[in-house]
Amino acid sequence: MALSNTQRKYLRGLTHDLDPVVMVADKGLSENVRAELEQALEHHELIKVKVRADREQRKTWIAEIAAMTGAELVHQIGQVACYYRRHRKKPGIALPR
Repeated sequence: MALSNTQRKYLRGLTHDLDPVVMVADKGLSENVRAELEQALEHHELIKVKVRADREQRKTWIAEIAAMTGAELVHQIGQVACYYRRHRKKPGIALPR
């Protein structure tokens, strides 16, 4: 599901008040981190992830998270990336068209 610019802008506004729910650090994208990402996306739909690594490694992990979870990268600023994945049964966030 590709997000339009309007939808991205709307979601970006919602992320301002969020705290990071998952942190990726030294051990990278381990099975525990992957499970936590899946659980957080399933529960919240819109999450903030803190990625602690050098710039190139961050870039790789951020792209890998989007690919493995099927979530859309809303935006990234420094070490924080925000992802959105619509809940299949009960969507909680109504996106603008």
